[in-house]
Amino acid sequence: QVQLVESGGGLVQAGGSLRLSCAASGIIVSRNAMGWYRQALGKQRELVSIITSGGSTNYAESVKGRFTISRDNAKNTVYLQMNSLKPEDTGVYYCHELAYDYWGQGTQVTVSS
Repeated sequence: QVQLVESGGGLVQAGGSLRLSCAASGIIVSRNAMGWYRQALGKQRELVSIITSGGSTNYAESVKGRFTISRDNAKNTVYLQMNSLKPEDTGVYYCHELAYDYWGQGTQVTVSS
């Protein structure tokens, strides 16, 4: 079966960095559009970034210039490098496979001011 396992979340001060990982099994990330979403407490889940099978990337306006999505085909893993973190980046970050709507369990990111 398909599994998406996120890791790399944690507590960081504003201005700091984190790198999230999404290790996939049951799918090949290079053949699928993959995304990162986040959900803050009391808010709707929102799209953060997408990487297509062709390698094109898109970002929410709020994270452009600070976050970078990438993938390692050999490790079948998608990453989200998050720099210059802000308190408003706090939330649970989810990995998502777009075509078949698979979701990971999420990883908590907390940015303190």
